[in-house]
Amino acid sequence: MMKHTKFYIAIAVLSILVQFGHQNLNAQQTPTFGEYNFNPYLINTAYAGLAPSTEVTLNNSGFFNNIEGSPRSFALSIHSPFNRGKVGLGAGFIRDEIGVTTSTSAFATYSYKIFFDTKNDRPYWQIYTPNSLSFSISPGVQQYQDNLLELGIVGDPNFAANIDATIPTVGVGILLNLANFYVGLSSPNILGDALATNDQNLDLKSPFYGYFGYRFFSNQFEEIMIKPSVLLKRETGAPLQIDTNISFSYKNKFELGTGYRSNSSINLLAGIYVVKNIRAVYNYNVTFNDSPLGNTHGVIVSYLFGEGYARD
Repeated sequence: MMKHTKFYIAIAVLSILVQFGHQNLNAQQTPTFGEYNFNPYLINTAYAGLAPSTEVTLNNSGFFNNIEGSPRSFALSIHSPFNRGKVGLGAGFIRDEIGVTTSTSAFATYSYKIFFDTKNDRPYWQIYTPNSLSFSISPGVQQYQDNLLELGIVGDPNFAANIDATIPTVGVGILLNLANFYVGLSSPNILGDALATNDQNLDLKSPFYGYFGYRFFSNQFEEIMIKPSVLLKRETGAPLQIDTNISFSYKNKFELGTGYRSNSSINLLAGIYVVKNIRAVYNYNVTFNDSPLGNTHGVIVSYLFGEGYARD
């Protein structure tokens, strides 16, 4: 039963890839964590060092799903400011599974910031990060595995052998962060599979992200922040993915949010600051198009050293 389920998941994914123009079936869509607003470093490594102290974050998505072979993602990241915040150093690990396909990435990050303000008027409870323009580079490595023989497909050369490749990667990012507005562009691997050393028929695509949002503060309700945001994800051979989100935060005590993803699904999230240094967020992605991949649960837990998230 498990093998048959993985087969149906793999066929569903491959059918989507063919529909949108992939000429090589050995390709994989990269993961998008629904709660990326709570770990922007995964989307844009130029965020490294923007927190006031070292931040460690664990993400997982899909591990509570009952459907064998449905998408599952795990990530662990750490980043910290140095040299009075001008330099950020970080590292990340991401593992993504769907059907018989597994992608594992590890990378390090160096970011540099140009500051151009002093502390201006903001609510007393908001964690202060100066207006800055940040640039990053993230060398790393990706291991890609496609256990195609598990599907038992006979007579098709595309499924005649498993794929196991290790590929060097280079990610880049740029992020403008203001008191009320932020916008960034990034890619986790601008080289694609250009540095692959084996002769297997790889067709790995790297996404490009555009990410922007606004922070609204009310003079009448200073303790509440409203943050609408948009994530654009462009990947060769796939349609443009658009995530629109809005979240409400009360004094960095708890948060609620929702959003819509252009593949006909919505994100629901709720977060709580357990103690001043720990934040926990639950995310639930609900699909509307009878997708065989099903709905997805996700959890993100962050620890911020120093004064933490609370500002009383």
